[in-house]
Amino acid sequence: MKKLLLAGAVALFGLSNAQIAKGTAYISGSVGYSQEESNNGDLKKENFNVLPTVGYFVGTNLAVGLGIGYQTEKNTATTTTTFLNTTVVNENVTKKPAFVVAPFVRKYWTLSDKLFVFGQLAVPMQFGKTEVESNSVATTGSTVVTNSTSTEAKYTKIGVTVKPGLDYFLNKNWSIEATIGEFGYSNFKPKDGDATNNYNFGLNLSSVTFGVKYVFAK
Repeated sequence: MKKLLLAGAVALFGLSNAQIAKGTAYISGSVGYSQEESNNGDLKKENFNVLPTVGYFVGTNLAVGLGIGYQTEKNTATTTTTFLNTTVVNENVTKKPAFVVAPFVRKYWTLSDKLFVFGQLAVPMQFGKTEVESNSVATTGSTVVTNSTSTEAKYTKIGVTVKPGLDYFLNKNWSIEATIGEFGYSNFKPKDGDATNNYNFGLNLSSVTFGVKYVFAK
């Protein structure tokens, strides 16, 4: 029975002992979305990313690849103040759309014939801009006064990240993968501004990403 299962795994996935063979190539795509909001709704943060990737196994269970995609971050802060009979609502919206390039290396470990756990080391690079829009609405009785301002500044962001994940093979050509959170470092440099360093360590269920992979089985 064990020999039969092993033969089936080899036939389905092109694997040896449920391992991904050197020379295997794949294409995939991931989409991620997260949202955080304060209890009173005056602060809201949204993140969205889409990242098509290609990979190639340079060794058994070891792949290198490249992702090219798009990412955006949106932060909204709203405040309301009232003085005498005048109410003022201020809304500040900050957006950071960016083009993303992310070379990576990924190591797989076998859990079963179809299920693998992996660790991915990537060097994501973002080339984008920061857009800030401020809107103010003052209401006094039936009189409404509005005011809006906007600014824009380009930036680059380069980092190093490690992401854990799971990869489940539906058949010899298709698999579903997921990552949860990340561990890493990034350097954010606005044009004509000072650079800042950021560190991120931990698993976060609000930043789960899912992807579908097509494997060119050997």
